Amino acid sequence: MWAFLGRPECILCLSSALCVMALLRNNEFSRLNQTHLTPLKLINRKVGLQVKDSQFTLEGFPFRIISGTIDYFRIPRNSWRLSLRKMQAGGFNTLTTHIPWNLHEPAVGQFYFTENTDLIAFITMASQTGLWVILCPGPYIGSDLDLGGLPSWLLKDPKMKLRTTYKGFTKAMNLYFDNLIPKIAKFQYKKGGPIIAMQVENEYGSYYMDKKYMAYVKTALVSRGIDELLMTADDGASIRKGHLENVLATVHMKNIKKETYEDLKSIQGKSPILVTVYTTNSFDTWGTLHQTGDSQMLMKDIREMFYLGFSVNFYMFQGGTNFGLIGGARSSEGYKPVVTSYDYNALVSEGGEYTLQYREFQRFFHSVTDSHFTVQPKATQMFAYQPVTLLYFMTLWEFLPNLVKTTKSSKPLSMEQLRVNEGSGQSFGYILYETVIFNGGLLTSRGHIRDRGQVFLDNIYVGLLDQSNSELLLYKDLSKKSQILRILVENQGRLTSGQDINKERKGLTGDIYLDKSPLRPFKIYSLEMKNIFIQREFPNSWQRVTSQVQGPAFFLSYLKAGDPPQGTFMKIQGWGKGVISINGRSLGRYWNIGPQDTVFVPGSWLQPGVNKIIMFEELKGDVKIHFSNKAQLGY
Repeated sequence: MWAFLGRPECILCLSSALCVMALLRNNEFSRLNQTHLTPLKLINRKVGLQVKDSQFTLEGFPFRIISGTIDYFRIPRNSWRLSLRKMQAGGFNTLTTHIPWNLHEPAVGQFYFTENTDLIAFITMASQTGLWVILCPGPYIGSDLDLGGLPSWLLKDPKMKLRTTYKGFTKAMNLYFDNLIPKIAKFQYKKGGPIIAMQVENEYGSYYMDKKYMAYVKTALVSRGIDELLMTADDGASIRKGHLENVLATVHMKNIKKETYEDLKSIQGKSPILVTVYTTNSFDTWGTLHQTGDSQMLMKDIREMFYLGFSVNFYMFQGGTNFGLIGGARSSEGYKPVVTSYDYNALVSEGGEYTLQYREFQRFFHSVTDSHFTVQPKATQMFAYQPVTLLYFMTLWEFLPNLVKTTKSSKPLSMEQLRVNEGSGQSFGYILYETVIFNGGLLTSRGHIRDRGQVFLDNIYVGLLDQSNSELLLYKDLSKKSQILRILVENQGRLTSGQDINKERKGLTGDIYLDKSPLRPFKIYSLEMKNIFIQREFPNSWQRVTSQVQGPAFFLSYLKAGDPPQGTFMKIQGWGKGVISINGRSLGRYWNIGPQDTVFVPGSWLQPGVNKIIMFEELKGDVKIHFSNKAQLGY
């Protein structure tokens, strides 16, 4: 969502809310009895979630939303039901979840709603657990994802204007909604499902490139059969710009002032206040300090909000993991890519362990509600496996001849312009550019490296080009007539928010120059590092690791697990920077600059017996792989 630079006592201006909204403060708070308002007990349904004066009602009864966010795509599918049971047992009555367009339509016209993207299975499990659902279908969802969850193939269009009524965008959005909305419409409240509300887009007030856009998205939802309560969600300074007529405005916990509540009152009169993003924390970025929350402040605010009659959504209840390189980046203080762990200091940790905050809020919600609570699920236990000491390696240069599909081009092409993935371009990972030079000189990128480019001459590393360093002096080997110049460029994550997302093409986004002359031509290799890439048959030319190996190189090893396998954390001590997979599933990035020092390995992704680990190491590999039963996310 955002990084907190400080947290003043008045961040929510709750006293202003009391004055402006004329809310009734109940210091002697009467317990809420909502035991009859659950998906399992409300069989005959007529009236869904509605706004009545300063409170919500469900089937005509007063209803307080106590929600938490779990994004299904960040949690292994086999853990969904357990995570939802932990939410319900903690005193929550509602699940909020976001739907990422880029994962459901990774290539144009190819839709996936299976395995870890089986949204309907997740919604069904929530209902069976006794939780209502608030859905955020986008098309833009933010959530600190690459391009805010929008598919990168949209940027193939050089004129693309994301999140507007530009025809190229709306045409793609309508095709996506034609496939998505009929699936979720069946699970709305009045049709017997758990969905009680839907959010229209996300934080559009802070983007606001097209005043017609939000109404267009609303119509796209309603015309396809969505008839439950609609809401918008914006930070305190953008409520007015993001608001839609006859749609409930809700607030994210940022830039909240007295004027925020005045805006809410002038927009929709006396109405309930829903804080759709409440957190004391933020995501971590590579090379910065680990973000930690203030649990005492969190409890203080929640108590105050509860007594004022607010409804609230905890972002996150369980954050999970940015599997498969899906994390985005922020640019408020320079380009900063998001780390693999999305633990977020949430109430339930990345690996599924209960936190002290979870216990505190469970006790509080039990003390103020009469809701039915299930038996507490057992705590998730991690296991520290013995180090793996038998490793094999293959350099990237040895691997390249096995890539049958390469692209030849007179000039550089960005990831989005590549004719891969049936013409949809490349979304994530790395891209390698190869050309021949006949003399040395000053190599200049002119800002066209996105995001991090390692430069090699005849397979020898000579330097780095990135968004802060655009020049590199090349010294030619005078004994050779020509040399092969290679630039390995990594997409570290597209911006997750802001109008600059329209510029977020990756790889070489323009010419690169040697002594002011543009280099020509190029052979381009796509190294996307997605599951299908990792699952490929590697050539049988692995060599045993006997000492540290210089990257870039692939490493192969095997982890032996018991029955049933237990989850663990892979430690990256001794390694440099790269990507890890287990049994053909991408676990995500690692980087020794921190703050994250472990990578989560879900137990459900392991199998009894032998498990295959593939690592792509950019810098220098180690001779061992270590494991831990505790996450090490920084200090």
